[in-house]
Amino acid sequence: MQATPVARTQLWKALWFWGLPLAGLALVGAALAWAIRSDAVVWLAQANAWIADTVIARLGYFGVFLLMFIESSFIPFPSEIVIPPAADLARRSAEWNLAAVIGVGTLGSLAGALFNYYLALYLGRPMLIGLIHRYGRYFRLSIAGYEAAESLFARHGDISTFTGRLIPAIRQIISLPAGLARMNLLRFCLLTSAGAGLWVAVLAFAGYWFGADPQRLAEVLREYSHWLVAAALVLIGGYLLRLRLRRPRPAERP
Repeated sequence: MQATPVARTQLWKALWFWGLPLAGLALVGAALAWAIRSDAVVWLAQANAWIADTVIARLGYFGVFLLMFIESSFIPFPSEIVIPPAADLARRSAEWNLAAVIGVGTLGSLAGALFNYYLALYLGRPMLIGLIHRYGRYFRLSIAGYEAAESLFARHGDISTFTGRLIPAIRQIISLPAGLARMNLLRFCLLTSAGAGLWVAVLAFAGYWFGADPQRLAEVLREYSHWLVAAALVLIGGYLLRLRLRRPRPAERP
């Protein structure tokens, strides 16, 4: 029996709705398997050491503070290329200390968060939204991204300044709705420092441990590559499935 045009349309919509994420998931799995088997972890360790020796070592602790201040403000700058190299220096150099790296990185994050807090406090929401709409593209900041941070703050209140620090693309701007809400400054500093400190500590310990014996780490990853890829696909697939199930199917949309 030949399918009707409506049935074929519904089939194509369903394939698009589910097929695209599945294809992306397959590509992620293939890329991860290739990275593990080609010892990408060794290349990353070498890149981490190069950044440590050529950039972070010259900037010193003040440079770490300044870069983390920038990262914690609305300017897009990855903390992943600041703290792990600094921690690698702490492992190899007597002039650097792991606890100091974590402390300075956390203070820089807090300073950047306070900058955002007071910026929102003094500008107000209408002007802030207007500036994001006009200039946000230059800082990879969108209205949708800001509204996601605002929604997180509205749902979870003050504690979101802690949890938001652990969420990519949210941690840099979660301080804006806190400033607009005139959150208690002491509570803001404590929760922000706790969230930022946890994130910085994770990056620091990873950077410290990562460069110790990357070749051995690569061997372990290769040995358990199938399990690692499977676990990653289950986690990513579960997250995508949750997103898809929360959205209406194309055929159900008005």
